[in-house]
Amino acid sequence: MQPETVLITAPQEPLMVSDRSLFEISDDEFSHIRKTLLFHRGFKLDAYKDRCVRRRIAIRIRANHCESAQDYCNLLVSDKTEIDRLLKVLTIHVSQFFRNLSTFEKLREKIIPQIFATARQTGKKRLRFWSLGCSSGEEPYSLALILAEHFAKELEEIPVTIDATDVDTSIIQTAEKALYNHDRLIETPINYISRYFIEENHQYRLSPTITKMVSFRIGEMFNSLIYDECDLLLCRNVLIYFAREQQEQVLADIARVVNKDGFLVLGKSETLLGQSRSHFQTICPLERIYSPVKSFQTPTDVQEV
Repeated sequence: MQPETVLITAPQEPLMVSDRSLFEISDDEFSHIRKTLLFHRGFKLDAYKDRCVRRRIAIRIRANHCESAQDYCNLLVSDKTEIDRLLKVLTIHVSQFFRNLSTFEKLREKIIPQIFATARQTGKKRLRFWSLGCSSGEEPYSLALILAEHFAKELEEIPVTIDATDVDTSIIQTAEKALYNHDRLIETPINYISRYFIEENHQYRLSPTITKMVSFRIGEMFNSLIYDECDLLLCRNVLIYFAREQQEQVLADIARVVNKDGFLVLGKSETLLGQSRSHFQTICPLERIYSPVKSFQTPTDVQEV
């Protein structure tokens, strides 16, 4: 059998168990786990790559010292907190402020100025930025920090709404608290830390000046109803966990809602292949920045050679 061709090139699995564990879960047991997650949490497991999912279920089986996958299925029925623990493993969140700093520098130096310039030319009164798969909030807050620090004058003329969505309720609650360990700030420029964070018991709380700029909500990215018009959409290091068909579905929805003068940013390990290439044109291949094909004219000061 030929290996599956995937749209996104995935990095090494962040949580590894032996391949032998993949075969400890029967189809019936896997179906039981899938139905349990759907019934109790509304989480659809179907879209995730089967191999990746089975690895992560095996992690929880071992963590609970279950002797078999069937024992783990029984545990999910009797212990609802384990459902949430499994969900966290399946939707693992690895995030930092200004993760891949060069991407945010490109946004600050070229992309965001172009968005404001176009808005002025077209008479647009408000802009919307969106972090899709926002995890614990570092990404949308990084956008807010850039806007507050470098675009205060532009914001007075053209306000920006920053929306952030994720499927995990608890991770959204963490994002709204805006309290982070130091390791989440290792890529953050020191001037941002000194101006916008307050140290609390060896953690760092983000200033309300920034937190009020971001609106968080629960959102399943395979639900087309959550997609709405936006000018900048960040969907980074999310698609790598899904099969090609689901990746194509998400990218088609994104292409539908990103304005013709807007931009899409993917993760450094992600690239467009296949049908999705017809929806976007590349603006910066190094930073994985794209724009919808919709009669967009690439600005000379943004275009990468």
